[in-house]
Amino acid sequence: MTSDAVVEATGLTRSFGATRVLSGLDLRVARGTIHALLGPNGAGKTTTVRILATLLRPDSGTARVAGYDVVRQARQVRRLIGLTGQYAAVDELLTGAENLVLMGRLHHLGRSGARRRAAELLERFDLGHAAHRPVRTYSGGMRRRLDLAATLITRPPVIFLDEPTVGLDPRSRQTLWDVVRELAASGVTILLTTQYLEEADRLAGRIALIDGGTVIAEGTAEELKRTLARERVELFFGTAEELARAAACLAAGDRDEARRSLSLATDGSAAEVHRILDHLARHGVAADRLAVHRPTLDDVFLALTGRKGEAA
Repeated sequence: MTSDAVVEATGLTRSFGATRVLSGLDLRVARGTIHALLGPNGAGKTTTVRILATLLRPDSGTARVAGYDVVRQARQVRRLIGLTGQYAAVDELLTGAENLVLMGRLHHLGRSGARRRAAELLERFDLGHAAHRPVRTYSGGMRRRLDLAATLITRPPVIFLDEPTVGLDPRSRQTLWDVVRELAASGVTILLTTQYLEEADRLAGRIALIDGGTVIAEGTAEELKRTLARERVELFFGTAEELARAAACLAAGDRDEARRSLSLATDGSAAEVHRILDHLARHGVAADRLAVHRPTLDDVFLALTGRKGEAA
């Protein structure tokens, strides 16, 4: 394993029957970082996490967590990781406190140790007021926070979050984002899978874009935007005739007849925008107004996969 990588996968493949889900996936996650796996449904994100969490065996390839092989040393891996899946794995008949105490006892914290840790986590996740209410009375956001609290009962140094904010309202999602940032700041290594572009953009120090069971691009959000999608300037015109003249003059860009606009890729500099406007002016064409659009992760999705990603 490379010196700074806490999670490392090389050449992972996995099929379910005739369906190939992973096709030689490589991944490196540095210590104390938030690393996002971004991709559409069916891209292989959850299968990757399940292999890293020792819940599935790969057909081929290797994976290690903190130096331990996930197949041959699964017990050691499980002692180091926490896993929060797409759906809250808590008992609805128990109270929030009872859920956490039970998890603590299962991890051999002892009765008093489990109660202390449960109380700490309930306060940290703003669930103290609901500690003794049955979980069936909790909102979706409260259940997700309780689920994450259960994951942290043993203070694992590595956490896998598999689409943890699916179905949450914006406020609950923001609350969970704050918790994830706090964990990373404390030194925890987090692998986050998501199909929400905004989530990856805001949280992750590094993003791996997966499609077809393999990583097709990787870098920081800004690196991906900068290298895989250009800025665009959109020019608006007062009449359809002016739009047609501008398109003919520039011989480039995408026309939108309904908006009476022409969109062109640029390098983002003011000089290039001025050059476009000056060229139009020399041909007697003037735009009513313009807008500069910076590339987004959705543009990256579109450039690499031919389809838009899902916005949060």
